[in-house]
Amino acid sequence: MSEESLIWKPNVTVAAVVEQDGNFLLVEEQVTPDGQTVFNQPAGHLEPGESLAQAVVRETLEETGYTFVPEWLIGIYHWHSADIDTTYIRFAFSGYVTDIDPDFVRETSIISAKWYDIPLIEELTMRHRSPLVKQCIQDFFEGKRYPLDILTHYD
Repeated sequence: MSEESLIWKPNVTVAAVVEQDGNFLLVEEQVTPDGQTVFNQPAGHLEPGESLAQAVVRETLEETGYTFVPEWLIGIYHWHSADIDTTYIRFAFSGYVTDIDPDFVRETSIISAKWYDIPLIEELTMRHRSPLVKQCIQDFFEGKRYPLDILTHYD
């Protein structure tokens, strides 16, 4: 076995679960060169030097134009995508959005950012980016909330 095959690094991601008047903020994003689109919470990868909370604020702004204020950690999720043989560790946050930047320009892979009710989210299940989209919403409804101070960031 080579040393390279012994190194395993999961992808650390963050997601914003934002509910407003019974609707959830989701993004539709293009994930393949042929134009296939999927639905996800505003989410993305942790970047070097940033805290998990900073990452979810940044990702939400980049994908939607909304300023996200994280209030709680909903959960930490471990998921392996067999399609691309990649493991993800997702930190999902709940919170609220304040304002939207009127001059905002989304990431190029984002088709739209809209508010969806539960029946439509259920209808789109087969087009969710991962099973974590639905699971995070379920956990939100179950009242899973952990204080943000459970997370510690050292520079």
